[in-house]
Amino acid sequence: MTALGVKPRELPKMLFGKPLDPRNNSLNLIRLILAFMVLFAHSFFVVGAGTGPGFKGENLGGWAVAGFFGISGYLITGSRFNNNIGPYLVHRAARIFPAFLVCLLVMAGAFAPIAYVAQHSSLHGFFQTPTTPANSVFANMFLKISSYDIAGTPAGVPYPGAWNGSLWTLYFEFLCYLLIALLGSLALVRKSPWPILAAFLLSVLVWANIARLDPYLQNNFDFNMLSRLVPYFLGGAVVKVFARRIGLNWQGGVAALVLAAGCVFGLDGFGNQLAAPFIAYLLLWVSTWLPSPRLVLRHDISYGAYIYAFPVQQLLAVFGAYHWGVWWFTVAAAAATIPFATASWLLVEKPIMAIAKRRT
Repeated sequence: MTALGVKPRELPKMLFGKPLDPRNNSLNLIRLILAFMVLFAHSFFVVGAGTGPGFKGENLGGWAVAGFFGISGYLITGSRFNNNIGPYLVHRAARIFPAFLVCLLVMAGAFAPIAYVAQHSSLHGFFQTPTTPANSVFANMFLKISSYDIAGTPAGVPYPGAWNGSLWTLYFEFLCYLLIALLGSLALVRKSPWPILAAFLLSVLVWANIARLDPYLQNNFDFNMLSRLVPYFLGGAVVKVFARRIGLNWQGGVAALVLAAGCVFGLDGFGNQLAAPFIAYLLLWVSTWLPSPRLVLRHDISYGAYIYAFPVQQLLAVFGAYHWGVWWFTVAAAAATIPFATASWLLVEKPIMAIAKRRT
């Protein structure tokens, strides 16, 4: 009983396991590992060695992105349910846009000029090319990537004409943020976990029938990619909305692994997407026991690693590093990416998020 004599509302008891401790998990480390998985997968493209390892229609980078979306779905759904829509949108914009815009500026103002000089021995004509540096920034600044080259660079490399093959996913991730913003505004969604589960199953159904739907949308690339990625995000959201009853433990982790494998290997076409909640649960469970360096617990450089890895790889390729082969190239690119990711976190992401939290 409270001081006013009103009995507080009791939370339902957990069926099994324990809730995720937001202050004691290794999600930062897992996301950093996923970012370097994307880097490794892209190394095959950048050095001209094919598409790299993969299975069931996704290469290693695609599976890493699925993991990113699952973890993001879990965390972002929690953020929406704990905030009004205004602060929620401010937080989401502060997290994704500033570092993204700085990355565009770094590519246009540093990486591209270096590559242009290496290609032409001077900067003559750099600002009069079909894709000028300023235009590349403006064309891409709203997350939808429409221009991949800058002033005709990078050129003379195995994967020419693209400075950043990772940024395209951010547009679809932000659309998922907006979807959760909308769903979180509905009273029924806040009261019950079942609407989120229904939304997830609907998203899987859409992807399972994408071949039938594509002709009606003239094979629209954005619709196709959104249909492919939304189930991964909503899979994490499903885990979040059931987190009051379903906790994390090793039995649940093993069950999630078995169920995810059954979906992926047993169902062609949509099994990957149907496995999304089990993949998200598995990653969250791993975060409860995987040890993480204290520095990584305090500093999340995974986003910076994700957005800077590809341009760093391309700049290395401009200077011939692709001749080193996939493995040594990957090691060099990872080492060169960490300083950019760290600077992004310390100088852009962390300060701006702190300002956004104070003002909301």
